[in-house]
Amino acid sequence: MPAASSPDAATAIALTARRPAVTADRLVAEMVPPPRFAGVSFGSYLPDGSQPSQYEAVQILEQFAASLNGSAAAPKRGWFRRSAPAPAGPAGIYLDGGYGVGKTHLLASLWHATPGPKAFGTFVELTNLVGALTFRGAVETLSSHRLLCIDEFELDDPGDTVLVSTLLSRLVENGVKLCATSNTLPEKLGEGRFAAADFLREIQGLSAHFRPVRIDGQDYRHRGLPAAPPPYTDAEVTERASRTPGAALDDFDALLEHLTNVHPSRYGALLDDIQAVFLRGVHQVDDQSTALRLVVLADRMYDRELPITASGVPFDQVFTEEMLRGGYRKKYLRAVSRLVALARDSAK
Repeated sequence: MPAASSPDAATAIALTARRPAVTADRLVAEMVPPPRFAGVSFGSYLPDGSQPSQYEAVQILEQFAASLNGSAAAPKRGWFRRSAPAPAGPAGIYLDGGYGVGKTHLLASLWHATPGPKAFGTFVELTNLVGALTFRGAVETLSSHRLLCIDEFELDDPGDTVLVSTLLSRLVENGVKLCATSNTLPEKLGEGRFAAADFLREIQGLSAHFRPVRIDGQDYRHRGLPAAPPPYTDAEVTERASRTPGAALDDFDALLEHLTNVHPSRYGALLDDIQAVFLRGVHQVDDQSTALRLVVLADRMYDRELPITASGVPFDQVFTEEMLRGGYRKKYLRAVSRLVALARDSAK
């Protein structure tokens, strides 16, 4: 069993000492763009001049927002009442592109440009909401919304595929419009991981709800920027944490162990009031379950723009080569991109 994080820095908080409880009401209330994207708009998105698809994506989403502004809010239908036929054509937009091309910026811009009721969350947060409210409760809550934005759409197992496909189909029937981002086209989701006929059938049904919009470009977090900054020593991490307000200081092994006892839906609450993260002894992770939990934590830290100061190996080496070639490759690459960006923030 890894040793608990040592309280070397008197002013630092140990994330391993926290066991947050998150209510269903908080999960619903927090379905808004993360702080990093709280003030974005279509006007603040800066398309790459060499990538026409980025300009086209902005135009398509602005038109979509205009159509939502001109429509009445979706009526809330009873659970047992037969829904009216869904309108012809796709019920939403699917933004497909690589890492750091501004998909989340555009998704949040659409959310800000659309009158409520509306909801914004990652795929993981959406499945967590269903777990908290039950499927029926999630349908009833979200069916009164005009728009549901889903960031980082990902299908990790057939169960989640069926769950989300059924949920979105029910919401579309009730008049809710959708917009999602991912790094894979809808009909390609799950490719290379599962090939069961039922799984593929669910994917095909799900993709029919979206109009795919491709966004090409280079990861803006890497444009002209160096690779991961060199790590600090343990002593430097501890000293810096001791003089940083709102610092969280943990040993990497102890934090990874702690994450096994905290549901991923609570990782955001784990970071409440934290201003910067300090980690000692970062090393390569070779266990898939542990790595996937680290991915979720990286997403929540990136949402909150928390700079990370760390010792050990650089973050571009934290996942094994086998993981970066496997079925969860896109998740791990996104996490590396975000962890490196946060490490650069701490080095400024």
